[in-house]
Amino acid sequence: MDPEVTDWRREFAEEARSERPDVVTLCLLLGAVADPALGQRGIDAAHIELDRLAGLLPFGLTGSRAWALALAELLGGGCGFRGSQADYERLESSLLHEVLRRRRGLPILLSVVWIEVARRAGAPVYGVALPGHFVVGFGPREEQVLADPFTGGRLLTPADADLLVAGATGAPLEDSMLAPADPLDIVQRVLNNIRAWAAARPEHSDVALWAVDLSLLLPSHPARLRYERAQLLVQRGDFLAGAAELDHYADVVEQVEPAAAESIRRRARAARAMLN
Repeated sequence: MDPEVTDWRREFAEEARSERPDVVTLCLLLGAVADPALGQRGIDAAHIELDRLAGLLPFGLTGSRAWALALAELLGGGCGFRGSQADYERLESSLLHEVLRRRRGLPILLSVVWIEVARRAGAPVYGVALPGHFVVGFGPREEQVLADPFTGGRLLTPADADLLVAGATGAPLEDSMLAPADPLDIVQRVLNNIRAWAAARPEHSDVALWAVDLSLLLPSHPARLRYERAQLLVQRGDFLAGAAELDHYADVVEQVEPAAAESIRRRARAARAMLN
């Protein structure tokens, strides 16, 4: 493994386990794993760009709506940050440094840009993880204003938010869905998007593997990710490592589902047999 990539993963793990994980730092470290050419210089350049954009916001803004409108005018209008259906087909749409460069991306990455630019300017801002569509919130719940960076910053009424949720889940909007998103949940959702992108493209199993590896470095993650990692290793021809991962996952599930554990161990034996 490239030593530089290893360092980025170590830094990602340390940041994820820090007292106050920073979502921008984690997204940029994720980008360095995806694109080792980014390097520290590229990470620094991304921070400089975020500072520059924050400095373009007008002084003296007060009130949730004023902040939301100012961000929409600057980032959506002036700078052209937005997304389209075609952006779901590109891995770059999930990499923060590429979103800053291209000014295109998925809703969650565009929201990260908005959140960080607004935060650096002093706005009361946070992410809102609506099911199926990530947006940005301003102000306390009683005067909350929602904006959709994917559409260039359109302000969302409660009815708009309810339609977004209903379209994704078939269920109505619940008040708990409007709470500020946790930084680690944001990063996990970014990694989930990358894993979904790679799953539809078997030729990019390397992307799926590093996305799973980073997910496993987060303090909280589904145990089944171990099984997903094992399958990827076997798919990529690393049969011994894949079999060992399958055995480890079998140990995890054995107490709850003994039959499933035995089935997983059979798959581990089959993986080892591929070497014969």
